[in-house]
Amino acid sequence: MKRDLKQQALDYHKNPIPGKIEIVPTKPYSTPEDLSLAYSPGVAYPCLEIRDNGVKSFDYTNRGNLVAVISNGTAVLGLGDIGAEAAKPVMEGKALLFKIFAGIDAFDIEVDQTDVDRFVEAVSYLAPTFGGINLEDIKAPQCFEIEERLRSRCNIPVMHDDQHGTAIISGAGLINALEIQGKNIGDVRLVVNGAGAAAMACTKLYMQLGVRPENIVMCDSKGVISKRRSDLNPYKREFATSREDINSLADALKDADVFLGLSVANVMTPEMLLSMAPRPIVFALANPDPEISYEKAIATRSDIVFATGRSDYPNQINNVLGFPYIFRGALDCRATAINEEMKIAAAKAIAELAHQPVPENVAKVYGDKNLQFGPDYILPKPFDRRLLTTVAPAVIKAAQESGVARHEIEDMDAYCRQLEKIICSNDSMMEYLQHAQATCEHRYE
Repeated sequence: MKRDLKQQALDYHKNPIPGKIEIVPTKPYSTPEDLSLAYSPGVAYPCLEIRDNGVKSFDYTNRGNLVAVISNGTAVLGLGDIGAEAAKPVMEGKALLFKIFAGIDAFDIEVDQTDVDRFVEAVSYLAPTFGGINLEDIKAPQCFEIEERLRSRCNIPVMHDDQHGTAIISGAGLINALEIQGKNIGDVRLVVNGAGAAAMACTKLYMQLGVRPENIVMCDSKGVISKRRSDLNPYKREFATSREDINSLADALKDADVFLGLSVANVMTPEMLLSMAPRPIVFALANPDPEISYEKAIATRSDIVFATGRSDYPNQINNVLGFPYIFRGALDCRATAINEEMKIAAAKAIAELAHQPVPENVAKVYGDKNLQFGPDYILPKPFDRRLLTTVAPAVIKAAQESGVARHEIEDMDAYCRQLEKIICSNDSMMEYLQHAQATCEHRYE
């Protein structure tokens, strides 16, 4: 099966033309007059307008619908540090997702540089091209400094999706899981296994949602992150516990309410799961194999709400539920940043959508007519088109209220109608792509 998948994936990326994205013109180009407007001499006029007022670049170019997907390839999926060049298929894939889910154009940019100063310098010089920057697959702890410095240097949204995308989607899942389990977020005890970029971002967002710092225990590959340890970097030290009664993951899990795993496969045993509090919540997000398998977890605890990062089990924590729509909202209000208020608004909007009846067409895509809010459905499905008209407006509202929006959208109903046009356009495009793929597969059988 793996061999078949490998060949299918290679054929998919190679045929009928290499790669997954292309550039197409959006203006007429068939006459000499068209070309005189598109380039010389007509192009001088928007250039001069922008020279006098840089914000007009959003009016006269595609900047307001253009995101850079940027990586140095140091932490790619489950592949690790494979380098900038080898990361390109993943970044192309991210650009494809931006387009098909939110109508956003994206350029993938692979920067062959691991030095933080040089990487930041290179990316900051590119910022005038884009309306937003999506950092991707950059290893910790460098990713923290890179994002922080780029956010301070650029006046456009910069978000490291490995951190904040995972935090937002799992945060939405946590909101709903707590509701299902009848638990108060201010009372729960949280255990986090893993201390990388995503784990830290998730923990910070959970705290903003209401988890109390004294109720958190984080573990890394060396054990519990404790104030007794002298080997902690500044980022880990922020999460060090002062509790002296825990020395291992097994100790930490006793009577814990929530487990968040962003580490390695099979580190949680059934015995550890049994030691957790009644009605536990387990987000085992190691990929491709979770910290405890779905089958083992469900067989061990009947009172569990369980999520993974995989699409073949219920409750997938999938970043695609967030980043296309977060950037859509940020671009459309010309936000200068994606701040904490916008992230929380996105998480709450995603959580709320899972309460709504699932459209028949979505249930059909997933072959499940019984999709409804509950232990096996705490998050919307990726192909739920309502995400665009739910999340983007919530992000815009938070941006406007927090003062980072440069363009106010007063008629939100009219804006949502524009988003629905994107949905219709993307549906047509996806039908075309599915037809093209079927033709391609037939051609290369």
